[in-house]
Amino acid sequence: MTPPAAPPRKLVKRRPSETTRQDRLAALGCAVSATLLTWFVMHLLLDSPGWLADLIVAYLLYLAMLYLVTRDRLGRLAASDRLVSTVVVTGALVLLAPLLSLLIYIVAEGAPYLRPGFFTHDMSAVAPTDPVTDTGGLHAVVGTLQQTALTLVLVVPLGVLTAVFLNETRSRFRRPVRIMVDAMSGLPSIVAGLFVYAALIIPGIQAGVGLFSYNGMMATLALTMVMLPTVTRTVDVVLRLVPDGLREASLALGASRARTVWSVVLPTARTGVTTAVILGIARVAGETAPLLFTSFGALGMNANPFSDPQESIPLFIYRFIKQPLENVQQRGYVGALVLILLIFGLFAIARVVGRDRSQRKAKRITVKTQENR
Repeated sequence: MTPPAAPPRKLVKRRPSETTRQDRLAALGCAVSATLLTWFVMHLLLDSPGWLADLIVAYLLYLAMLYLVTRDRLGRLAASDRLVSTVVVTGALVLLAPLLSLLIYIVAEGAPYLRPGFFTHDMSAVAPTDPVTDTGGLHAVVGTLQQTALTLVLVVPLGVLTAVFLNETRSRFRRPVRIMVDAMSGLPSIVAGLFVYAALIIPGIQAGVGLFSYNGMMATLALTMVMLPTVTRTVDVVLRLVPDGLREASLALGASRARTVWSVVLPTARTGVTTAVILGIARVAGETAPLLFTSFGALGMNANPFSDPQESIPLFIYRFIKQPLENVQQRGYVGALVLILLIFGLFAIARVVGRDRSQRKAKRITVKTQENR
């Protein structure tokens, strides 16, 4: 008698991206197998040139094993999805590792010497031989906040209007403006500083005009040239994502195109515009090169950005980190830590201001409706 045929195995429908405990154990087994095989081949059969070669070989073997095992268990589609997901996650970790290492290094070097006094006085009365804990950066913090705020005042309206012009109009000048924005996106920041220095500061000093000399406003103009293309391009991309149906509905109700942009398109893209502002702040908050030719820097407090040289945190870091004395260099690390904290704080404020409130409003309306019933 022939033995009865085994019943066909039932295939469970699942998404390729879903993972179970068996999938994780299979991935762990592939990692262990790839590590052992790499050690056997690279150290017993061959002479390994170093740990980097071992890591690359082990990673490639892991990808091959993971693909074959997943294909045998779940099929080609799931295997391809798992392979691409692994490569993408690995790339993200590789990019994240230097950032985390830099952040940890700055915190380790600057945190032991950061004191509340950093935010209460400047460096005018601090000698190079004084302890690092006596470092004062109030003048640099004030300068950075003022220059960043003035840059935002100039850039946000111009960037949003330019993006609206590129997206919501049919002007013949859209193409030249888009080409100019793309070209300015690759402009080195030092070129912006040199342009302001040559076009405004040198003639202003020769003519005796106080506004066109070394001050925070000139730094603001240089930072505006650096930040404007970033904000414009980001807002441009965000406005393209707004559905055309919203525009058509607004126009069908009799609204003008300007009213549609102001009341429909921009509120819909508010979160994206906030992201554009955050990217712009990240672009200019740590710039040092244009400030060397514009604000020039100072050791004392100057709260007037329209007159006399003004310090900022990037200049503060540059001033002290290049010195040969170790305790003076530590002041630069303290400034770098404060700059990171300041940028994080600005990011948090921008996120809170630009968060999506539509869901909360809808919940409130629903609750009120239910209460009225």
